[in-house]
Amino acid sequence: MSDWFTRDANSIMSTYSRLPVAIEKGEGSYLIDVNGKKYLDLFTGLAVNLLGHSHPKIVQTLKEQGEQFLHISNVFLNKPAITLAEKLIKQSIEGKVFYTNSGAEATEAALKLIHKHSVAAGENRKGVIVLKKSFHGRTLGAIKLTRQPGVYQDFPTTDTPVYELEPENLEMLKATIEQHKPAALIMEPILGSGGILPLSKGFLEGAEALCRKNGVLFCMDEIQTGIGRTGSFFAYQQTNVEPDLILFAKGVGGGLPLGGIIVAKQYADLFKPGDHGTTFAPSPLSAALGNTVLEVLLEDGQMEKSKETSDKLWTELAQLKETYSDLVLGIRGKGMMVGLVLSAEAPVVKDVQKRLLEKGFMVDVTQQTIIRLLPPLTISTAEIDLLISAIKEEFDRLKEEGLEA
Repeated sequence: MSDWFTRDANSIMSTYSRLPVAIEKGEGSYLIDVNGKKYLDLFTGLAVNLLGHSHPKIVQTLKEQGEQFLHISNVFLNKPAITLAEKLIKQSIEGKVFYTNSGAEATEAALKLIHKHSVAAGENRKGVIVLKKSFHGRTLGAIKLTRQPGVYQDFPTTDTPVYELEPENLEMLKATIEQHKPAALIMEPILGSGGILPLSKGFLEGAEALCRKNGVLFCMDEIQTGIGRTGSFFAYQQTNVEPDLILFAKGVGGGLPLGGIIVAKQYADLFKPGDHGTTFAPSPLSAALGNTVLEVLLEDGQMEKSKETSDKLWTELAQLKETYSDLVLGIRGKGMMVGLVLSAEAPVVKDVQKRLLEKGFMVDVTQQTIIRLLPPLTISTAEIDLLISAIKEEFDRLKEEGLEA
């Protein structure tokens, strides 16, 4: 194991703090390291591996599409991508899709489309409203929308005005729209990196109403929340809003890079040939895997099955909060996107993550004191029981050592 760490440190730039695991393979809900140790994967590649690892239909599609072709130019018709776009539209809003390779690129595409709309409409509208602690990517356009100082730092940014609001503050949103006349509002329905913070139905619907009244594009960033993770295909569908633009990525490619934007019909022809593009997106292989992901989720019923499993997870976590009320300040999220807000200090929570890893459970930590759980939608109730048992052991230890607050 140490040899892999040395080789990693010597050859790959250190933009991530590595956990002490070198992965050899994945099976179902588990990752297996080079020493043969199994870990229940609650990272899922940060909300990417919706169907776990080595799902039989994913493996089959890899083989079938791999034997046909892996890449073609966007000047030719791409059958897997066309089919996937039709399915995404059917599951969301009437319009068209622009494909990217990642979530950050989806944000960049959204920014260019918003600009095109402002120019085409002849309105003197400029700028984007975002929420405090939101995350929309790390490229130079997207990073200005990401409202986390540790991410945006002092990097150069575009000249697009950005207006930062507190979540759930409709009065502040109304005042900002009236004062600055922005072109768009972009929000995650659940702030992911910002602490697994769900926005209320009332806030989302109120925000849409303000946008409609004032000619502001209403955009939903579903990069982490989308493709069934929260119990509906997109998280916004648990409200009565209908976005003008939806950003998607992560789970849609079945483990390979794929993202994009779904643009409502009235704005779907704003991009003309040459306005935007990418060499690799949509990868025929990623798009073929996307079609398989949607087949498993929708036709095979895995999204519905995952609701039952997530109900089990939330029931267990509610009992956990009741038992360890001094330690667990809250449980936030929806479906298979969960944040355990702990009262312990950041180094203690990081140590919990490390100890869970040693027990064979991979969990993430966000905002320093929130344990983030992003299980595959295929996780079993038995695997959830194992996870809860391991968390209980760690929480018991913290209580015994007086580290819970």
